[in-house]
Amino acid sequence: MNIVSKTRLFVSDALQADAVVGVTPPQAHYLRSVLRLQPGNPVTLFNGADGEWLGHIDGLGKGWASISLTEKLRDQADSPDLWLLFSPLKRSATDLVFQKATELGASRILPVTSERTNTERLKLERAVATVVEAAEQCERLDIPEIAKPAKLTDVIDAWDESRHLYVCAEAGIADPASEVFAKAEKSSPSAILTGPEGGFSQRELEFLNDHSFITPISLGPRVLRAETAALAGLTCWQAICGDWRNRPPHRGTGS
Repeated sequence: MNIVSKTRLFVSDALQADAVVGVTPPQAHYLRSVLRLQPGNPVTLFNGADGEWLGHIDGLGKGWASISLTEKLRDQADSPDLWLLFSPLKRSATDLVFQKATELGASRILPVTSERTNTERLKLERAVATVVEAAEQCERLDIPEIAKPAKLTDVIDAWDESRHLYVCAEAGIADPASEVFAKAEKSSPSAILTGPEGGFSQRELEFLNDHSFITPISLGPRVLRAETAALAGLTCWQAICGDWRNRPPHRGTGS
């Protein structure tokens, strides 16, 4: 059985047999000063397009490193076509949503502002760094797209109705998420929307309920924190509608 590196990095370069790939200065620092790896140690690379490749450190110095590719481990497999729309929260909670949404397979993450959104300005560079690190750790082969923050009403007005939107409802009439997802077409584009701290306003709820492509869903009898609702909604969808054929293979131990 091949021994596969536990060190996994996302890169922007093309990946192919016998290629030598350079990494960014922060990645080189991570390999050299944090992990204290040496030339010859194995490293796994992916770029969201060419699958996953095993390589070995070819050279390593201060602020630079090169990886020689030796073997393709997995063909490219994209995550299910599932979007997450959520209202930005306090920084730590927002970071948590980006991290866990990546682990749970969201293909696109859309921060939306609503009447009760009350948070500092979202830093997209921080969000990108968070999802990249999460993808490296959870063995995804792609990186979720992150949209620029936009008003909820503007997003809904421009919505493609072929993508069904499920709104996590705190109260009111809504069928359990498990029942709703069980009836959904498994391969159809979907999205999940969760509200801010304090929930959507009555005016926003009426606005959302006025669209045929939107279905409210219940996540249980308790009022969840905004970040918990986002992750619970994604988990329910993936458990029922997700594609389990693309699970990564069992990994051997390595440095």
